[in-house]
Amino acid sequence: MTGRWQLGLAGVLAAALLAGCGSSVKLDEGAPVSDRTGVPVGAAGAAGAGAAGNAIDPRGVNGVQAGAGQLGQPPQNLARVVYFDYDDFSVKSESMSTLEGHARFLNADRQRRVVLEGHTDERGGREYNLALGQKRADAVRRSLTLLGVTDGQIESVSFGKEKPANTGADEEAFRQNRRVELSYR
Repeated sequence: MTGRWQLGLAGVLAAALLAGCGSSVKLDEGAPVSDRTGVPVGAAGAAGAGAAGNAIDPRGVNGVQAGAGQLGQPPQNLARVVYFDYDDFSVKSESMSTLEGHARFLNADRQRRVVLEGHTDERGGREYNLALGQKRADAVRRSLTLLGVTDGQIESVSFGKEKPANTGADEEAFRQNRRVELSYR
């Protein structure tokens, strides 16, 4: 009788532990991605492309030197990190100009490939953070494909909390670790 009672208690404790590790973020839903600029997605890159691959954009987005780099080399004048809010995988509007530049760079040469590496801060369990990092990478992937990049040029992976950019345990370190890094191969 004591063995059954202990087994039942262990089951209840395991269920309570799993319920306590939950989050309000729904990881099974896609990240909301929208174009709020008023310019049709993909139109800005094609509208002002010059002979060297530079784009002149009426919204003030910097052009990209597409012909200057070798395969595997990232564009020189663009940030390669997209940051996220705590427990969230929505691409922020302030990241869109960076992603538009990367889309132009990738669209200028369809042989280029990018790996989107999703990361989280150290808070939360390993499995949860792996899933959240993947959702962040997939959200950036959706943004790039909406900007005309072919799906075959993009790979998205998650490192969860395993590769922090900053090993500190304060809010600034956490902010730096909630990211997707664009790595050209």
